Amino acid sequence: MNILGLSFYYHDSAAALISDGVVIAAAEEERFSRVKHDSGFPRLAIQFCLQRAGITIHDVDHIVFYEKPFVKFERLLLTSFATFPRSHRVFTESMRRWVTDKLWIKPLIKDQLKIDPKKILFCDHHMSHAAASFFCSPFDESVVITVDGAGEWSTGTVGMGRGTKIDIEREARFPHSLGLLYSAFTAYCGFEVNEGEYKLMGMAPYGEPKYVDKIKKMVHIGSDGSYWLDLDYFAFHYSPDNTLAPKFSAHMGKPPRDPALGDKSLDPYYCDVAASIQAVIEEIMIGLASAAQKRTGSKNLCLSGGVALNSVANAKILRDAGFDQVYIPPAPGDDGGAIGAAMWAYHHLLGKPRVGPLGHAYLGSEYSESQIGDFLKEHDLKHTFIDDDEKFFDRVVDDLQGGKVGGWMRGRFEWGPRALGARSIIADPRRNEMKEIVNAKIKFREAFRPFAPSVLAERCEEYFELPNAMEQYPARFMLYVVPVVEDKREVIPAITHVDGSGRLQTVRKDTNPSYHRMIEKFGEATGVPVVLNTSFNLKGEPIVETPANAFNTFTRSEMDVLYLGNFIVEKEAKKKIVEDSRFVLRHQGDSVVGMVS
Repeated sequence: MNILGLSFYYHDSAAALISDGVVIAAAEEERFSRVKHDSGFPRLAIQFCLQRAGITIHDVDHIVFYEKPFVKFERLLLTSFATFPRSHRVFTESMRRWVTDKLWIKPLIKDQLKIDPKKILFCDHHMSHAAASFFCSPFDESVVITVDGAGEWSTGTVGMGRGTKIDIEREARFPHSLGLLYSAFTAYCGFEVNEGEYKLMGMAPYGEPKYVDKIKKMVHIGSDGSYWLDLDYFAFHYSPDNTLAPKFSAHMGKPPRDPALGDKSLDPYYCDVAASIQAVIEEIMIGLASAAQKRTGSKNLCLSGGVALNSVANAKILRDAGFDQVYIPPAPGDDGGAIGAAMWAYHHLLGKPRVGPLGHAYLGSEYSESQIGDFLKEHDLKHTFIDDDEKFFDRVVDDLQGGKVGGWMRGRFEWGPRALGARSIIADPRRNEMKEIVNAKIKFREAFRPFAPSVLAERCEEYFELPNAMEQYPARFMLYVVPVVEDKREVIPAITHVDGSGRLQTVRKDTNPSYHRMIEKFGEATGVPVVLNTSFNLKGEPIVETPANAFNTFTRSEMDVLYLGNFIVEKEAKKKIVEDSRFVLRHQGDSVVGMVS
């Protein structure tokens, strides 16, 4: 049985295909369209999934959308009425966008894919999040917690997963939202909502949590893990432009930080604010998880929703909430709802048996040696090819030891927002100067942003304070921030953040043997089985997908070397940008019916 899951029309549109319960392919639309956070109908992602499976849309048994549009529209209407007349612009814009487009998901899918509308199903937004975690986990029973900005009405849920069923037992409802609370402070600290939350988390270690008490006057925390906002401080529920009400800045004592400053002015005050909201989010999430653990007695936790991308909080939940094991999917945000919706239909709705955990994120497209070679020859790009893997990895290790920064493209690209050794920029973590080099000259981003270490899973505990590291699924997906072992911080300074932590990725031989072997050989040569890893993209762009994407990003930055499979391209004096002709669409009316190279 083939089931296609879809998420779109908010941000990070995506498609995922499962066949008899196994995830065959999953990808965000932005990887193909090259539009960051593309929210449109995921034509290219759908085409990729079908092509990867070797089927057509007519071989798909069900298409499942990740939320229920009419229920979400109801929430928008009732919220607008409740806050009228302040919400008149929200009401007007909602009518324009929803009545013309967003309500009519079923006809849209039918028209785009030319399929029987009886095949189209709808899953509740937070059930999609819950299913993306529980049904991809190794657990037969587990507490399931989802927390994000907002779905239809729910902003957070707590439930239990057992076998092929998930029961949602408790929920928080809009406008009381942890995700929107964190986004409010993202805006206050001068970053873009739905884009800058990573920056806020990265800035927090530069400050002290001095304003926790002030923040707790905005959000009330119950002893049972519940939470609700004092809405006098916020405007997101009635304004299309402003997240913060005037009372917010008056209460905090300073106006919002100017977004134009970037990292030019890391004002200690806003660093302290970032540290304070991070501390509050951690307290609430730990309290929520602890209460669920005590109520159910379960020792397993599945976590999902956009707030599950807060890797600092995740590690503290594992440490302090009473669970033995935690599972978080590689794409816990709205993109991951595509897998969740498909899994919900297959297991929860149809009762089909589970087939085992999703233990890796390598679900995207890949390019063969011949395809990469043809690309390089077509554009007359000087290159070296090393057929023998061991010799190739030796060359990579020599380059990294020599201080070079490389773009690494090998195998299927990663599902979710993290680069996990398929589309990565890599460097020597022992060189402290790599922080500034990669941020300023390659990523073109804020200097305070940290970098991730990719470490051999079997040697993780030598360098990072993560007990039972080999068993920790979230660590595979770069979803934990943990302390670097104290006597190793000077050994790997480029990936050690200002507070002595690192957002690590454990690399396993069974899921990414090439990346694992390269790091293993780096460890053999240097004594350090760790490389610096950051996503293979420039600021404001999606992670690269094709060889052309990779070459163009390499050309436009100060990377030294490009590794495309076993091909090596080095910097030449003259820069060249090549055209990417990977996808050529054939259209029949307005529907997408095929893809050719």
